Amino acid sequence: MIEFHSVSKKYSVDATALREVSLNINKGELVYLAGPSGAGKSTLMKMIAAIERPSSGRVVVFGQDIGKLGKAGVPFLRRKLGLIFQHQRLLNDRNILANTMLPLLVTGAPRAGAEQRARAALDKVGLLERAAALPLELSGGEQQRVAIARAIVNRPQIILADEPTANLDRVAADKVLDALRAFHSVGVTCLISTHDEQVLDGAARVIRLENGQLVSSDRTGGAA
Repeated sequence: MIEFHSVSKKYSVDATALREVSLNINKGELVYLAGPSGAGKSTLMKMIAAIERPSSGRVVVFGQDIGKLGKAGVPFLRRKLGLIFQHQRLLNDRNILANTMLPLLVTGAPRAGAEQRARAALDKVGLLERAAALPLELSGGEQQRVAIARAIVNRPQIILADEPTANLDRVAADKVLDALRAFHSVGVTCLISTHDEQVLDGAARVIRLENGQLVSSDRTGGAA
């Protein structure tokens, strides 16, 4: 489902984010992307979403070469992706139901159908009863769960979660991870980046990056 073939990303002569990274992520996998801050995790995720393009090598998602993907093809790619970042960028002047509906409305979905699906998404992350609340009335963990609901309202095939538990306490972090694992359990491919080693306990597969290089890409029972 996701392929990296000798991928490097240079922002300048002195700034290389990824160096010759090769890996595969199969449909339906739950994969953790581990490594210290600055290891290249965010850059790798942005390449999958065509936010960044490789300087060399090939990134292939759903059989499409991201480096050759035209401007018109990017929105169609992203409709298959659920993107969750540290900074949720929720709209503070709209309640969380309206925030969750937005991805559907911008693609032309009827408002009634968008609201029904947004309510279902909020229910899945345990926040339906807070549908009328404004983002600033929620805790950080609750805001991150709204971001997950917004990311999955389009029923994506892949979820990309970049440090979704950063700055959360352990209880809030566990609720966020439980929500992501629930989507994986119904067949959604999930890639979750983290520098928190506790998150990795019991993980079936961990991809590790250091200084932009792939250190390991292990599945339980063997290397990838």
